[in-house]
Amino acid sequence: MLFEAQPQVDIHEMSPLALAFVGDAVLELLVRQRLVETTRLPPGKLHSTATHYVSAHAQHLELALVEPLLTEEEQAVLRRGKNASKASVAKHATPQEYRASTGFECLLGWLHLKGRDDRVQELFEVLWNGYDPHQ
Repeated sequence: MLFEAQPQVDIHEMSPLALAFVGDAVLELLVRQRLVETTRLPPGKLHSTATHYVSAHAQHLELALVEPLLTEEEQAVLRRGKNASKASVAKHATPQEYRASTGFECLLGWLHLKGRDDRVQELFEVLWNGYDPHQ
């Protein structure tokens, strides 16, 4: 991964929403990089295509692909993130989708901050190869 994490705060003391904040950026960067590497879309199309992968609805579906592969520890982090979702949701997502996406982002942020970008990449490959953004 481009950035090496060196947290000064114990990762177990971090808020799940703070982890999701980082995880959102991790997923966004992976999607943008993959689109630039594999397509010749103009910038406007790159952005609209990327949103098909990083929306709450998309992340809910992507999580369904990777969830069976998660370890017990990763599942616990995912649950923490799902349970930390605030009551309000994005206007284009159901509460279930929003909670799932927050949990997924929390997991990605946690993995990144633990220095497990290899695992982030492994999960990303599963979702990239298994998710159809046009469904």
